[in-house]
Amino acid sequence: MTQKVVKRQEILEAFNFRRAIKAFDPTKKITDEDFNVILEAARLSPSSVGMEPWKFLVVQNQEFREKLKEISPGAQGHLPTASHFVIILSRTIKDTRYDSEYVKNQVLNVLGVPDEISDQMIESIGNFQVNQQNVLESEQKALDWAKRQTYLPFANMMTVAALLGIDSCPIEGFYIDKVEKLLAEENLLEDGHLAVSAMVAFGYRAANEPKFPRGRKDMKEIVQWIN
Repeated sequence: MTQKVVKRQEILEAFNFRRAIKAFDPTKKITDEDFNVILEAARLSPSSVGMEPWKFLVVQNQEFREKLKEISPGAQGHLPTASHFVIILSRTIKDTRYDSEYVKNQVLNVLGVPDEISDQMIESIGNFQVNQQNVLESEQKALDWAKRQTYLPFANMMTVAALLGIDSCPIEGFYIDKVEKLLAEENLLEDGHLAVSAMVAFGYRAANEPKFPRGRKDMKEIVQWIN
């Protein structure tokens, strides 16, 4: 069996292993080494025009988790039991607009674009945002664009976790206004530069975690080839 065939099997096994776990075994903790790999998968994820419009809050403080639990109906089983709990934040128009200080820093200092062509790249980003994707029509549209980007590291984190034999659950069941109010009170939204996108819990499934058959459409129902 070739190495590529083995790798294919490992990938598909990981996707079949992954379930939306509703509660974890609180006695089992993810090692720092494994969780750092999960975070690194998020950090290395792609984003539109290389903007990385995200931030990840790893919530380990139990008192803070209790506050979240009160306003997150979809995380009732996760917050008390998860080894690691992450709130995924997206950047607002204050940062994602092409002429913002955030974009200028991203282009010059993160992407390392030379000074002599940085203005040209920023102008190109502006053309993309204004004329191609209409991102700047409203603050909400700009935020929606940024939130779509966060789902790339979001998915990659869960896939890498599954490859490591670690369970996870994506979570959108929360009162977003209340969660953002809580985070703002804790000075975690950088004065309106960040907004809440989603949550994700990581850990090891409890022994009594229900195991339902995986329901997915057939490939022919979701894929159409244009040859």
